[in-house]
Amino acid sequence: MSVYFVVLLSVLSSIGHRGSKVLVSLSALDAGANAFTVGILAALYAVFPLLLAVYAGRISDRMGVRYPILFGSVGITAGLVLPGLHDGLVTLFLCPTLIGLGHIFFHVSIHNAVGSIGGAADRTKNFSTFALGASVATFIGPSLAGFSIDAMGFRPTYFALAAISLSVVLLALAFPNLVPPRGEQHDGKQARRALDLLKEAPLRRTLIMSGVTLTGIELFSFYLPVYGQSIGLSATRIGLVLSSYAAAAFVVRLLMQELARRFTETGVLTGSLFIATATYALFPFLSGVPMLVFAAFLLGLGLGSAQPLTIMLTYHQAPKGRSGEALGMRLTVNKITQISIPLVFGGIGLFGLNPVFWANAAFLLAGGIVSLKGLRKFSRDRAAP
Repeated sequence: MSVYFVVLLSVLSSIGHRGSKVLVSLSALDAGANAFTVGILAALYAVFPLLLAVYAGRISDRMGVRYPILFGSVGITAGLVLPGLHDGLVTLFLCPTLIGLGHIFFHVSIHNAVGSIGGAADRTKNFSTFALGASVATFIGPSLAGFSIDAMGFRPTYFALAAISLSVVLLALAFPNLVPPRGEQHDGKQARRALDLLKEAPLRRTLIMSGVTLTGIELFSFYLPVYGQSIGLSATRIGLVLSSYAAAAFVVRLLMQELARRFTETGVLTGSLFIATATYALFPFLSGVPMLVFAAFLLGLGLGSAQPLTIMLTYHQAPKGRSGEALGMRLTVNKITQISIPLVFGGIGLFGLNPVFWANAAFLLAGGIVSLKGLRKFSRDRAAP
């Protein structure tokens, strides 16, 4: 039963987190910000995660997941409340910073919690359930933000998302026995250097692929609103386009176990990168809502299974007792790309939005080629006697 409760907490938190990205982007544009400023706001979500991801993972390994989940949810709520209390770019900059701080403690701990429920045989099913919940949140968050902005305005929407995030705190306090107390135990006397994790070749490849796929996902979340506004779409229509990605991700995650069984996890990751490459290359040629919805759905089919697969592989490939730390290392790699890529692409955006999509397509293509080489090596090793 606890796995469904943990997934519920994740869904509620992700609604606030995902919705905030649409809300912050459109709030900044409404305040007169340009594409480069939006890129900075996107990068601020990743500042604290970059610095604290491994530490947050160690905390969840040593202290358990309950308190980091509570702390993280309070931080996300605070980040959402501030822009509702006061307009201006200063609070907009504080919003993603605080959300990022809270999210890193919540995110690592909730993944560690899912992996710790049941035995090894239960993990694939648990992570698949978790991934489906994430798809639901990714669908609801942008749509809810878009509808709320059009119906109520920016400031009430911040309060609405903050209330959803606060509900995570209330539920975790009301039902403490449903939250797993901690993940796997570790030997406290063992030397623990985070960089030692990178010596494991399978884990290292998984971390790199996680960063590449996250780049495609995150830039879509931030630059689709900018592109949508540039072609005259309302906030509601922008939210619907973003949510079509989530709908496709839900569909492909229903099939994730079967796809991984037939093509291997690495094969699915490789295919997802090439599909995402083609989709990003096509976006600048699309303007109508139906075609944008179709393209977003195609992107969701491509990248929808990538992140849950990398989470699962990271947990499986982590040394015993260091699952939280490995998940934190995964997020550190993710956040390096999350900080650097939006800044680079925000600078590219000064020359127009089309180069942003094409540059991201090239980045994903490079990742797909690297992944393809790894897949071929895996196939040769498996075929060798």
